[in-house]
Amino acid sequence: MAKSNDPEFEMQFFESVLKRDPAYTEVVEILGGLYTKHGRIADGLRMDRKLVRLLPDNATAHYNLACSLALSKRKSAALRSLQAAVKLGYTDLDWMQQDPDLDGLKHHPGFSVLLRQLKPQS
Repeated sequence: MAKSNDPEFEMQFFESVLKRDPAYTEVVEILGGLYTKHGRIADGLRMDRKLVRLLPDNATAHYNLACSLALSKRKSAALRSLQAAVKLGYTDLDWMQQDPDLDGLKHHPGFSVLLRQLKPQS
């Protein structure tokens, strides 16, 4: 069972599934996560862009794209994707503040504006 812990095996498996069905959104999302987790940021970004094309109204897809863009040091584009995610209903303020993928944005004024929009009004 060593194969189940082998990221290369996992990525190759899901890549082969995606070749047979390029619009399989769950596999696109899984591959994006695997690529990013294992340092293949450009490949993760490619999958996240594809997922947003396939699911343009999905808040989580836009959030994941924002993470990939932030990891790619594309702050403006990352903020636009994060704004789209929030507009589409993304509301996990706590995770957004903790998510290490967004560390490059956390000192950007636009990030603070988004956080204020999500904080419950008292």
